[in-house]
Amino acid sequence: MRVALSFLALPLACTGCSMMAPSTAVVQPAHDWRAVATDSDRARLRDWRGAFTAALAAASKSGHAADIAKEGALLNPDSAIGGPIPDGMYRCRVIKLGAKSVGMLDYVAYPYFNCRVQQKGEAQSFAKLNGSQRQVGIIFPHDQLRSVFLGTLTLGDEARATPYGVDPDRDVVGYVERIGEARWRLVMPYPHFESQLDVMELVPAS
Repeated sequence: MRVALSFLALPLACTGCSMMAPSTAVVQPAHDWRAVATDSDRARLRDWRGAFTAALAAASKSGHAADIAKEGALLNPDSAIGGPIPDGMYRCRVIKLGAKSVGMLDYVAYPYFNCRVQQKGEAQSFAKLNGSQRQVGIIFPHDQLRSVFLGTLTLGDEARATPYGVDPDRDVVGYVERIGEARWRLVMPYPHFESQLDVMELVPAS
């Protein structure tokens, strides 16, 4: 039986910025991401490499080969080296690769924002705390190389995240991978908006 993830995001006071509190994510009684993921998200995960290579090819063709090379392991599909992401505060930035439709850009790199990883039972909660697009959800154990993220996307000044599985356009799925000494990424294949692949870099805030 598929179990829904429910999220609650409450606003925090923040001078000069838009910041959301980390969500409270409840997953019961599932201890495995497969019991939670929608069929659509299972398919997106299965084809993560296809999304990665196609998005890189589109960005390179549009003149961004040097930008891709500069990012090193972050934009190398085979750079995962294993190791869970510790709880804590992170600086996080997103790179969008491969336009989803005509008129969109094939390469967009955003500045750093704030993210938090926090233990929630046998899994971890994840929340991007500021920015116009904020991923909120759960990081599930998967294998020795990577973890699985299931969550939703909160937009603009929304104070509450849509529960996972309720609105497919808001659902987010991806792999969390360690790619360096203190560097992780969240690879999100086939997002529903703008791009073919979103890659979020995560580095400790301190």
